[in-house]
Amino acid sequence: MIKEQALLESRTLRENVRGRTETLDKVKALTLLPDGLHVTTALVATYFVVHSNTIRALVTRHREELTNSGLTVLQGSDLQDFESDTMSLSNESYPQAKRRRLTLYTRRTVLNIAMLLRDSPVAREVRAYLLDAVEGHGAPAADLERRVAALEGLLADIGPALRDVGAVLHRVDDRLRRVETRLGDMETRLGDMETRLGDVETRLGDVETRLDHMRTELESTQRIVAGMSVRLADLAGDPDISHRLCRRYRHGRP
Repeated sequence: MIKEQALLESRTLRENVRGRTETLDKVKALTLLPDGLHVTTALVATYFVVHSNTIRALVTRHREELTNSGLTVLQGSDLQDFESDTMSLSNESYPQAKRRRLTLYTRRTVLNIAMLLRDSPVAREVRAYLLDAVEGHGAPAADLERRVAALEGLLADIGPALRDVGAVLHRVDDRLRRVETRLGDMETRLGDMETRLGDVETRLGDVETRLDHMRTELESTQRIVAGMSVRLADLAGDPDISHRLCRRYRHGRP
């Protein structure tokens, strides 16, 4: 016999029976939106006679599971289209509040919530009907309980393996951090080397500029000396100047 506690704690068991939405109607009528498919958070809370915040907290804790059961969050244009279509299906005015998003539940989602909501008398009654239906028409209760026990045993074996994997991942993470630190140091050193090379290139540029300037001055000096040589050669060819130069040097005057 499947116990209610197993239904509350085993996601696998809940997934196997969440299609039996007829059990909801055996407890009380579920009010649906005009589209006949969905209910809102407020309607779910009304069905289970709990506060809407209780449903929201439950959705937060089990969002992935409930999403797989049909939970949908509409916003933007999808929300506008849905509200417009919902109003067109209703003969009465459908209240449209200014909202940014709307959470919708299917009957499967509501049944899934009934298997998770511990403190609601309505949810407990739904679970009781559901367990009776499973034992009467579904797989034998003992077989389901054995499957749940086997699954729990596998999970117990997985725990130590996950801890070992966690230790390995921790060591790998430490090594990666050390490698990243070394790479950071190498990048810093390369940056320093690039800065120094830039300084050397700047200095070399200054030296080349000075050499070009000196080369220009030397060429100018060479042109001046060449001109002076030509003048001296011309002067040396004048006899009067040569005589006067000889007299000056003979008397010891420069």
